[in-house]
Amino acid sequence: MRRLNRIMSASALLLATAGSALAAVPVDGDLGLQEAATPVMEEIVSFHDGFLMPVITVICIVVLALMIYISVRFNEKANPVPSKTSHNTLLEVVWTIVPVIILLVMVVPSMKLLYFADVVEDTDMTVKVVGNTWNWEYSYPEHENIDAFISNPLDKEAAAAAGKPYLLGTDAPLVVPVGKKVKVLVTSNNNLHAFAVPAFGVKMDAVPGRINETWFQVTKEGTFYGQCSELCGINHYYMPIEVKVVSESEFNQWVANGGSFTTSVASNTSGAAGMTAAQK
Repeated sequence: MRRLNRIMSASALLLATAGSALAAVPVDGDLGLQEAATPVMEEIVSFHDGFLMPVITVICIVVLALMIYISVRFNEKANPVPSKTSHNTLLEVVWTIVPVIILLVMVVPSMKLLYFADVVEDTDMTVKVVGNTWNWEYSYPEHENIDAFISNPLDKEAAAAAGKPYLLGTDAPLVVPVGKKVKVLVTSNNNLHAFAVPAFGVKMDAVPGRINETWFQVTKEGTFYGQCSELCGINHYYMPIEVKVVSESEFNQWVANGGSFTTSVASNTSGAAGMTAAQK
């Protein structure tokens, strides 16, 4: 009954958010990876589901079969006089060479995927992400009319009022256009953090005094969620990431409005607070 209630709750959540911007919400009891929203994540899912899982499954079946065979063939009842063999050269060579071959087969596609995810080629725009204790600061170096702003988590009441998931929704999402390659510069003002958005296949450490680079290209509009993925202190759990992906025209309008989806742009004196209210 409890499992049925979970399934019904998850189904209700999916139906309720199917037409909204909640495109990457973790579902209680889900076993798979989140739905891919970038080419990198698509490759990760393909590598995991199409290559690694079959290899792992075969290995598990072989090991299980060997354990069953050994348990039946060499138990005390079936083998009252145990062998005093101390080693077997052929067997030792086989159980050394076979894993090496498996790893060599795995290394080629995995290195290609690492290169694809890691190398930042020609991009269309740049955003800078700074980890604080405990929130995220976003800025757009190529758009001088958009001031850097702080993205804070929402408490339960505010999240419910905004229709956002608790511990994932924020008061000011990072806004990017769909289909554009976005370079992300990641750093920290204090201790270690990690900028991670599962649907993007992105997880980059935020290290004080160092700027790390990653990238993503979102293929569909919507709102995508992540969290800090490096244990950073007492409020580590309360450091969500929200990325709002809009059409290119909407993004251009957002930029023209100084970081607001409304035509009334907050004055420069209001700073990040004005943009925070406009981005809700």
